[in-house]
Amino acid sequence: MGLGRCTVQSAVLRGVEATLVDVEVSVRIGQLPSFNIVGMVDAAVQESKERVKVALREAGFMMPGDHVLVNLAPSSLRKAGSGFDLAIAVGMLVATGQIDPGIARGKLFVGELSLGGEVRSVAGLLAYALCARDHGYSLVCSEQADGLIPVEGLEQLGLRSLNDLRTGSFYAIQNDACEPSGIQPDYCEISGNEIGKRAFQIAAAGSHGLLMMGPPGSGKTMLAQRLPSILPPLDEDEKLRVALIHSVAGENIAPILAGRRPFRSPHHSATAAGLIGGGTPVRPGEVSLAHLGVLFCDEMGEFRASVLQQIRQPLEDGKVSISRADGTVTFPARFMLIAASNPCACGYFGDPERECTCTESQIAKYQNRIGGPLMDRIDIHIDVKRVPPGEVISPEGGTSSAELREGVLAGREYASWRRAHENVGSTTQDLMVSCHLDEKDERFFERMAQLNHMSGRAIVRTMSVARTIADIDQRLSVSKADLCEALGFRLREGVGQL
Repeated sequence: MGLGRCTVQSAVLRGVEATLVDVEVSVRIGQLPSFNIVGMVDAAVQESKERVKVALREAGFMMPGDHVLVNLAPSSLRKAGSGFDLAIAVGMLVATGQIDPGIARGKLFVGELSLGGEVRSVAGLLAYALCARDHGYSLVCSEQADGLIPVEGLEQLGLRSLNDLRTGSFYAIQNDACEPSGIQPDYCEISGNEIGKRAFQIAAAGSHGLLMMGPPGSGKTMLAQRLPSILPPLDEDEKLRVALIHSVAGENIAPILAGRRPFRSPHHSATAAGLIGGGTPVRPGEVSLAHLGVLFCDEMGEFRASVLQQIRQPLEDGKVSISRADGTVTFPARFMLIAASNPCACGYFGDPERECTCTESQIAKYQNRIGGPLMDRIDIHIDVKRVPPGEVISPEGGTSSAELREGVLAGREYASWRRAHENVGSTTQDLMVSCHLDEKDERFFERMAQLNHMSGRAIVRTMSVARTIADIDQRLSVSKADLCEALGFRLREGVGQL
């Protein structure tokens, strides 16, 4: 009774990281034919048996008709997905002596097999690449490696099909990710709404959350969609971190690599798993895909309250932790929350031109869907009113994205310089110290907070907005005018308020 055994390296995704997995293949000759995969595997991994069988035969290799056992170790780690196909096939070929064992040495194999033996790409290749580099392996995957970029210190090898294993012929990796379009919407296309544009400039400069409330057709969505045009590009480190999340989710990473910050706009019918993350295997949700970018919740009042309130924890912590029986998975989620909502079900409460048809209880019920705790975590609240027809049809455009972007970049650069020279942290006390308020302005702000029954969180967030306003003007001290503008963006005029 003969015995063939081989261990090949592969990996499994765990959050936005890949963890090494030993693919142990044992082939016993002279026993009843069987093919089993063990090691806490899901249905997709179990299906590998049929794909590998057919792929080996179609590629001209012998499929051993004996007892084949594949163990994916460690067995305490749940294995999911079709990315183990290639490693299992390589292990079987080495164990039966059909290819040179040296081909598998020092390499990490990840790929799905077609029934014809071709190697297909899988999601999360960037995470697999970083795992291979950190453990000193070369990465072997499909030649058409979607979502993979060159990684310093890593050898990337491409396979077209199992036939290439006969000679150990590897190819250069080709990434056919679509290039992003070079045209972005510009704020100059929006006539009027200058207060809204100013609010977005402040939000972009300080990464503040922003809530817009107003009737249908007032331009809320147009204002939000143009926010990426005034945000600074991602730096090299940020590109890698954001691209990693999008690679794991199977999203196109070309816009990220071009420096564009993510702009995610989930539909109001999104589930908790879709918005926050979850599923089996656990995947990043919209809040993580918006990491270092923007999460735009249009028609926020239409989201299910139970789903919407789950945004609160990521807003505070900048991450999402999802607990499962086999452990906790953490995804980064530091994003700007931009929200838009009608003030009521019919949309015209507070509109001077059209009468609202909702009752007072209906209006209160609609606005309470967002919830006070979540509203308290959004820094800037503005009312967006419909622009007069004369301004809409006027050929003169309003403030452009280029003009707003100048203030955003100046504010961020000054804030960075100020923090470095003041050597302050990120606590509430540090924020208050960094504002350099004089005694008179401090008393004024305290009176305003008392009159408007502002919570502690609201006070801190309003002060943070005032600090950003001063940064845009490149001033070390926050003035009374800065406080008034920040309060104006926190205490709305009354449109959409009971």
